[in-house]
Order: sequence, then C-alpha cells, then structure tokens
Amino acid sequence: MAVIIRMKRLGAKKRPTYRFVATDSRMPRDGRFLETLGYYNPIEKPATVKIFEDKAASWLDKGAEMSDTVATLFKQIGFAKKYAMIKKGEDVSEVILKESITERPKKRKKKKQEANKEG
Repeated sequence: MAVIIRMKRLGAKKRPTYRFVATDSRMPRDGRFLETLGYYNPIEKPATVKIFEDKAASWLDKGAEMSDTVATLFKQIGFAKKYAMIKKGEDVSEVILKESITERPKKRKKKKQEANKEG
C-alpha cells in the first residue's frame, strides 16, 4: 500500500477548507483516509495552515509521499525545512512554523509583455 499525504476538501460550495490526510494512493480525494495531519483554510485572509507536526513527521518517516500542493504548502510555512533538520539530527527547538500564508506566488507575464514590446 502506497501512502500519500494529500488534501481532502471540506466546506460549502465556493467556500472550501481542506484537511491534510494520510491515505492510500488508490482512494478517491474525499474518500477513506488513515489519519488527519492538519488543516488549511484558504478563505481567511491571510490563509490559515495548521500541521500536527508529530503525526506528519511520523508518516513521512514511514515512507509516505506528499502531493505537489501539500509539498508547496509545507515549504511555505517552514515544515519542510524543519523536517529536513530533524532528519539530519539538528536542533529544532527554536524553529517556529508560520500559521498563515500571506504571500502567494505571482504569475509571470513576461512572455506577453515581451510580445507587446516587440510588436
């Protein structure tokens, strides 16, 4: 059984909230899961993220893989760096994770702007 950490969608229509869950990779997005690892609320400004670090680290130690979206969110709040430090055996007592995401990646429009400049 391949375990993957991904997001399960909750909430009303056009008001999504998500939970980070460890699940079998063959299960549907909102189907059965093994354990809840945290939550993400993109509606709030700034977006709220909470990870149960011990549970997430435990599943990653067992070989669970993260989906692309989960990996990006974990990187933005600093959990990926903290987990890497734990794996190396470094002291992480002073590392504090962000609980909100204020910066969003900006979309690049260079190609369009360059085309307008040339023509």
